[in-house]
Amino acid sequence: MAAHLADAVTERTCGICLEDPKNPLDLPCGHSFCDGCLGKWRSRYGVEEEMRRKCPICRARIPPSKEMVGLLRTLRARKQQLEDANDTSSEDYHQVCYFLAKTEKELGADWDGVTVLQDNNDKPPVVIPNYIGKAVGTGDIKPVLKWINANRTEDRANAVSSAEMARMPVLCIACMDDQLAMTTQLLQLGANVDGRASYGGTATSFVFNDGLLSRNATEMVRLLLSWGASFFPEEERKKEHFIQQARKYGKRVLADLLESELGGRRCEIVNLLARPELNGKTCVTDEYLPGGNQYKVTLENKSKEVLVLGPDNLKRRDRTPQDSLNRDESQQPVVTEETEARAEQAAAELLAELGLDESPRLNVPNKSKKKKKGGKKKK
Repeated sequence: MAAHLADAVTERTCGICLEDPKNPLDLPCGHSFCDGCLGKWRSRYGVEEEMRRKCPICRARIPPSKEMVGLLRTLRARKQQLEDANDTSSEDYHQVCYFLAKTEKELGADWDGVTVLQDNNDKPPVVIPNYIGKAVGTGDIKPVLKWINANRTEDRANAVSSAEMARMPVLCIACMDDQLAMTTQLLQLGANVDGRASYGGTATSFVFNDGLLSRNATEMVRLLLSWGASFFPEEERKKEHFIQQARKYGKRVLADLLESELGGRRCEIVNLLARPELNGKTCVTDEYLPGGNQYKVTLENKSKEVLVLGPDNLKRRDRTPQDSLNRDESQQPVVTEETEARAEQAAAELLAELGLDESPRLNVPNKSKKKKKGGKKKK
């Protein structure tokens, strides 16, 4: 079978789906695959299976992913940190040692310690300053907005924490700390909804952090899904895992959304014969109605009309920064109070479009208020 598959593969096709590779990964053996296809292949076998670490075509050794190596380095650094502090009897230390041993076993004794499965993005990410990380976690948007816009040549909307903090994307930090408005703002500024920490954690997985759903879990997941959030084959990042967690904590609507194909997604209306004027319009699928295999959707226009449509009338169209801001990337933005207020207002309007406007609102300055006169006079 491998020989026949090798004959079908060209330099421009994924060795598994036989189509043009998406987010291609090139193995040292010379074969190339879609990131998602290779991930599914590797997850098909148990960790103990040697096949998991073999190329699907020629059976050459597949090196560990950057996420796996990143997790290894993070655990080693944490272990050393605890040992330097003479904290070797705590539960934290024993947990770190357990996961370190497990990760080393997954990488395999035959790993050369150097070769890593690389993607085609060689540009290192920007590291988040400590004060920006704290501002993201507390929802303080103004310093974050100023920092991102201060240097548009750097991709600061996709900045990550330090290696010791697992190179966590800024979007993941916002989701981990349950900052719905901050998450919206970062997505509008170009944050990658599928950005991953060094060990593979995603924005969606942080909503279910430590097995506990965040307060805004349903709203947060709907927001991420509307921007095209993906699911991954690892156990704690599978769709099935999230559904199980949602049901466990009584989030029925969220579980139904996740179980359906288009739940929470932004879609374009198509083939609607009853109301042809709506074809081409966009909407957000608010709720899945399993009884009739239909979706309750809200139009993205001033009317915010709510409709019930079947899957044949919906075509997924993920949200992009251009949909929300229509900003000109060729122009360097000037950061003023007015532009900050406009950006915050855009985020607030997007939350309203998604039906999430009952969450705590952004603190948008009210320009109509006049400063109070008076106060102490100078003598």
